[in-house]
Amino acid sequence: MKNIEIPYVNERGKRYRFFEILPGMLSWTILILPAILSLISPIITIFFIIAYLLMWFVKSIALNLRVMQGYRTLKRQMKLPWQQMLKELVSGKVEQPDSHIPTWHYENIKRIQEAPSPIKVNEIVHALIVAAYNESIEILEPTIKAILDSEYDMQNVVLVMAYEARNGAQSESAIQSLLTKYGHKFKYAMAVKHPADMPGEVIGKGGNITYAAHALAKWLHKQQINPMNVIVTTLDSDNRPHPKYLAALSYVYAMVPEPTKISFQPITMYTNNIWDAPAPMRVIATGSSFWNVVMSMRQHLIRNFSAHAQSMQTLIDTDYWSVRTIVEDGHQFWRTYFRYDGNHDVYPIYLPIYQDAVLSNTYRKTLKAQFIQLRRWAWGASDVAYVAEMGFFRHNRVPKLDLWFKFLRLLEGHVSWATAPLILAFAAFIPSTVNPDSFAAQQLPIIASRIQTIALAGILVTLFLSLKMLPPKPRRYKKHRTLFMVLQWVLLPVTTILYNALSALYSQTRLMFGRYLDKFDVTDKAVVTENKQKIL
Repeated sequence: MKNIEIPYVNERGKRYRFFEILPGMLSWTILILPAILSLISPIITIFFIIAYLLMWFVKSIALNLRVMQGYRTLKRQMKLPWQQMLKELVSGKVEQPDSHIPTWHYENIKRIQEAPSPIKVNEIVHALIVAAYNESIEILEPTIKAILDSEYDMQNVVLVMAYEARNGAQSESAIQSLLTKYGHKFKYAMAVKHPADMPGEVIGKGGNITYAAHALAKWLHKQQINPMNVIVTTLDSDNRPHPKYLAALSYVYAMVPEPTKISFQPITMYTNNIWDAPAPMRVIATGSSFWNVVMSMRQHLIRNFSAHAQSMQTLIDTDYWSVRTIVEDGHQFWRTYFRYDGNHDVYPIYLPIYQDAVLSNTYRKTLKAQFIQLRRWAWGASDVAYVAEMGFFRHNRVPKLDLWFKFLRLLEGHVSWATAPLILAFAAFIPSTVNPDSFAAQQLPIIASRIQTIALAGILVTLFLSLKMLPPKPRRYKKHRTLFMVLQWVLLPVTTILYNALSALYSQTRLMFGRYLDKFDVTDKAVVTENKQKIL
């Protein structure tokens, strides 16, 4: 098997370090560029900034269209009778014609009759690996209940509770209790304790779920279950799949011609505790949910994120997840991409995995925990060096044009993450500050303000859809809580700059100086009881 692992720190030469430095170097260059251009030529600077604003104005329109399109698709897929459609795949005919069944279902049945799929629907086994650190039973039990509420036969579902020996006493006690209570309802249920201080591993989720997947592989081998027939979904302790997720995933898995070459990405939505989270966290959580909806409509840009699924055979082929990075989810896309020489895609599953927004036991800790979560996500910039090294400097058969497009999109995405909010908010004021006597420079903030005002009209779409996607309001809150769900959007510019942009800039700057994030900081996601007590 080819080596697709991230090199250790002492194995990274100057070339690798250059590409680690590249995202931060580009981000800082772009941020100081308006000031430098203002010293050279105010007119060039003004045209540059206006062009940048107009580009993002067009992007904002496109994003609003995508989120509306994605929302409609999501609602349609939630209504589909996936169980009925699976039965019809097996029988080869439509037994219960229904006006809600899309035409592509009939086409799939015809295609399977002409070219049978290598995957038989009635042989599919789902394995759900639930990663825990030290969460309480109040957090873990709703996740298991959500799985059991799935519209799917649990005798075809294996539950793997993966928890840490390191500081995991609370989870261990909770998991053992929950397996005693619910384990018999699954095809099989197991608890796997990940040993502390495993050599060569960073402290993170990747090592935990990889260790659990090895245990799962041994059980499957003992039961003589073909890994090709097993779909593995990774979940965090607060993740609650939509009731139709397993059935929909089975359907798509049975349809793809090369299931080992595909990753499956449901839509992550941070709504479990959205009513309990502080306003800044609600804005960030809702924005992240919308971004995941948008990405689901752009299949060429989808990457593994948070809860995702792959065949067990794929995981065996890639030696599971990386144990050397704290962003094992997004990095898994690249591992699979290079393992199969570029023959790898991510298919969206238009059903949600409901997750928690950030919430700690105090307001101050919650604000800090949110930044820590976002800086961990932004550490995905470390994949730039990995992709460059694996794609351009090691022997492979990856199509080079595809590689270039993916590499540049990866780089541009992280640079824009760090720079776009700051440029949009402040760049228009730089020329007038550097050149106070320039009439054009003095007019630029006015022009920029008008463009941004029109662009912000799109927030009405966000506001409308955010209210539509809210879960029912808990009884412990009064009606005025709904009003706060509307007023919270005045915080959008603040959260975008202070959290999104600065967390990305922070991570890229650390990467530039080789100050690696080598520990997965677990995000606090408290449960709030009816008497408003928070339990972590």
